[in-house]
Parts: sequence; C-alpha cells; structure tokens
Amino acid sequence: MKNFTILLLLIVSFSSCKQDKKEEIEEPENTELNQTENKNFTLKVNKIDSTQFPGSIKYEGFIKNAVRWKDKLGDNIVITTETGYHFNNKFKHESDDSSDAELFAYHFIISGNQPKQTWKVYDFISDCPVDIVASFVKNTFAVTDLNNNGIAETWLMYKTVCHGDVSPSDMKIIMYEGNQKYAMRGENKVQVGTYENGEKQFIGGEFKFDENFKKAPKVFKEYAQNLWHKNLMETWEN
Repeated sequence: MKNFTILLLLIVSFSSCKQDKKEEIEEPENTELNQTENKNFTLKVNKIDSTQFPGSIKYEGFIKNAVRWKDKLGDNIVITTETGYHFNNKFKHESDDSSDAELFAYHFIISGNQPKQTWKVYDFISDCPVDIVASFVKNTFAVTDLNNNGIAETWLMYKTVCHGDVSPSDMKIIMYEGNQKYAMRGENKVQVGTYENGEKQFIGGEFKFDENFKKAPKVFKEYAQNLWHKNLMETWEN
C-alpha cells in the first residue's frame, strides 16, 4: 500500500510538471511569432501623382498629397485635395461676394488595378464674405505604423474658418487605421493682445478627443498631442 501511494504521487507530480511546461512553451512561441511578423514588416510609403492612379479613381479639388503603400490590408492609395477659394453652386449664397472652400481626403484599396474606396474625409466653409480657410496644415500629413501591427495609420490635420478679425480657426486631426476613425477637434491659438504687465494675451488652443481616441493606444494619443502642440500657434499661413 505504501509503494502504491508513492507511485500515485509520482504520477500526479509528473503530470503537473508536464502541464506547466506545456503552458510555458505555448505563450513564448505565440509571442515570438508576432514579434517576427512585426519585425519583418517594413512600411514603405511612396509619393505618387495622378499619372500613377488607376484610371477609375475619381476625386475633387487640387492634389496636395498622394501616396501609395502596402500593408496587411493590401495595396493602399491616399489622396488629399483642396479646392481653394471658389464659388460652388451647390451651396446657398447670400451675396455674390461670398466664397466657398472645400477639402477632401480619399482612401482606396487597389485590387487588380481596380480601386475600392474605403473612407472619405470632407469638410468645407461656404458662403463666406471675408477671409476663408479650408486647408490642410503644412507638413502634417503622415502615414505611420505606430503600434507595429502591420496596418498603417493615416494622419490628416486641417483648419477651417470664416473670419474678418483676429480669432482662432477650427482645427482637427483625423486619423484612420483601416476603417477605424479617430478624431481630435478644437481651435488653434492666436495672440489677441498684451496685458498691462506686458504678458501676451492668447485665446484658443483647446482640444477634445473623441471616444475612439480616448480608448486608443497611448502611442496614438501621444502622437496626436505632439502634432497638435507643434502646430498650435496661428502663423497666418495656409
């Protein structure tokens, strides 16, 4: 009986050790596989022009950025455009002196040289009789893979305003990862005067994350905040 008890304990102990060892092996193997896949993925973004678009791609406005890259979603093209000052009959106008300005961004997945539009960003200012802006902020367009998951993020930052005074512009950062949209909205910052003690007086500069950004990976929020603060001050240049 004593020998049987010892044998039973040995069997249980061996079984437990074997199970623990299996669990220890499985987790590192899965982690190593993911690390290898991410390590081997290199995001290469190439600038293109309209002569390199598939013939069936349609867009409005004048091209500001056009890029192409491949990731886990496939063969991607993103185009950003602006109309600049113009008069668009689709808007109602109170005066012949008013103007409109629109901006667009398009994302396509290309398969067999056929594009499929997966998202579009559109914003505008209409019927503006004074200074009008609807334009992307210079040097802010970017395509990244900050979370190293093999799916690129597309970053758009732009301003819209109709004003005849010194006041902030509405400012937005829109980011897409696949079909998931993230938005950061607020105003840029302008100097409106000086206090009696010589300190400069500013207004604007605040922003809010949408719910998707609030729940986003830390690296997304940090990138967005850095981009916002870098372009916070109004320079009076489009």
